[in-house]
Amino acid sequence: MPELLAPEIILASVERWADVCELLGGDGDLGCWCQAWRGRDAAARATGETRPETLRRQLEGGPPSPGYLAYLEGRPVGWAGVGIRTETPRLLRSRTIPAVDDSAVRSIGCFRVRPGFRRRGVASALLHGVVEAARRADAPGVEAYPIDPAGRRIDVGLAFVGIAAMFDSEGFQRVRETAARSAGLPRILVRLDLKARHE
Repeated sequence: MPELLAPEIILASVERWADVCELLGGDGDLGCWCQAWRGRDAAARATGETRPETLRRQLEGGPPSPGYLAYLEGRPVGWAGVGIRTETPRLLRSRTIPAVDDSAVRSIGCFRVRPGFRRRGVASALLHGVVEAARRADAPGVEAYPIDPAGRRIDVGLAFVGIAAMFDSEGFQRVRETAARSAGLPRILVRLDLKARHE
């Protein structure tokens, strides 16, 4: 059996907009476009801006970029949506995912892996890429809000928040169970502290 290639992780940019659309554009303008969890799309739509236009503007406005792309053999196969928690309105206002502190950690809001490429380490590679980018940017840490299905199979569409075991493997600590839910399961606030590595 041939060895599976490791995904290549690239910072999303306007220059890669076609690849972003290929991954996120399946539902047209009505799709998520990695906006719902950020909490900025309602204000943007009030001005007539569509979700794709909002994401493109965010890509133009970095750093940091709002996402990372995974490639296998040159083909875009995965996306991870990222923001700075203290600059993400929905997280700032959230009653179900309360902040641990006021640290400007990178927050991972979602993963999307192309059908046919799941269970090939794409999400894990994206997570590692986000962590390494945060480390290079001297970010204080990385945070996410995955679920723990405890071995139970769940609908892949409901696992867009990530699976806790994947974060365990990357060295994240489980901080608290939150009141937010996905796939009927509580989302767990996990954190990887990078600050100590820079002191």
